[in-house]
Amino acid sequence: MTPKERWLAALRFQPVDHLPFWPKLSEAYPCAQAEPFRSMTVEALHDWLGSDPHVGLPGCIREVHVAGSLQTSTQNGFLRTVYTIRGRSCELHCRWDEASRSWHPVRFPVQGREDLEIMREFYEDSRPELDRSGLQAARARFDQIGGAAVTTESIGESPLMYWVEWLAGVENAHLLLADYPAEVEALFAALHQVLLRRAEILADCSPADLIYLVENTSTTLISPTQYRRYCVPPIEAYGRLMQESGRLLLLHMCGLLRDLLPDLARLPVAGFEAFTSPPLGNTTLLEGRAACPDKALVGGTNAVLWTRSAGEIIAQLERDLEALPHHRGLVVTSAGVMPPRCPPQTIRAVRDWVVAYPCRMG
Repeated sequence: MTPKERWLAALRFQPVDHLPFWPKLSEAYPCAQAEPFRSMTVEALHDWLGSDPHVGLPGCIREVHVAGSLQTSTQNGFLRTVYTIRGRSCELHCRWDEASRSWHPVRFPVQGREDLEIMREFYEDSRPELDRSGLQAARARFDQIGGAAVTTESIGESPLMYWVEWLAGVENAHLLLADYPAEVEALFAALHQVLLRRAEILADCSPADLIYLVENTSTTLISPTQYRRYCVPPIEAYGRLMQESGRLLLLHMCGLLRDLLPDLARLPVAGFEAFTSPPLGNTTLLEGRAACPDKALVGGTNAVLWTRSAGEIIAQLERDLEALPHHRGLVVTSAGVMPPRCPPQTIRAVRDWVVAYPCRMG
């Protein structure tokens, strides 16, 4: 099987020649390694490892604003995003982190009640549209990749999780939700309409094999009650839309999930990616399979485990896989991003073991 065929078969609970294996390498990973790996691209590293890659396509959606605007600027290691609507604005400030090669928010756009009104109006004014040049680029990249990798595109992040992570920050998000529930819920409704339109466009036009919601869900950030009230209904809407279009929708969920399993089981999605085992997560593959028998589980390890020797990683994987009733609907990955402390030689040794593992497809 090609990596794409292996991925898609696993996500559909079909037999595979061996379990798919994807170590999630960020752009920061090669920089932390010795030569010759330091000079390799992530794509070249995947080739050396023999992994089953998972590749994002260029986006094919643009956001159009009638009365508002979105402007970004970068200066001295800071990314400034300004949301403007009818002469009023809010700002998001992010700082560049070289170690992870990513932006991290340090000032959130919603600080109080007035900002809530501004952001609601901003998203009510937002009109997602098909970006035909982006679609052309996505199709070209899809054709270039062929069967060498499974391809993905993201709808975005559901309203509550986006609110917590990018609009208000964890502490202020909960305080504002408690103090101004109607105003926050109105913002959620505006965000939902934007995401629903994005989902419709991707379902109709995206060439990607997999469509994602990048949720980053964890009960360290929100409660099960909040998940049930604010996350389940919109995800059900996106999931039903994708199912009707014959699409595979996955949720990127990298946190503590055990207390959410009953809710996750009823979502109309294909599976959960970044499914993280203890001690970094709190949910084993066996617990996930028992609670969600028809959902694909993509992950099964954790970053702490990947700082150990290949023998220790393999021994834990073997225990976790042996506990399962079968190995359909399973992709073995690093769950979250592979820690740079784990050398490529260790990853390849684990990959070789996974490929040789006698998985049970019955």
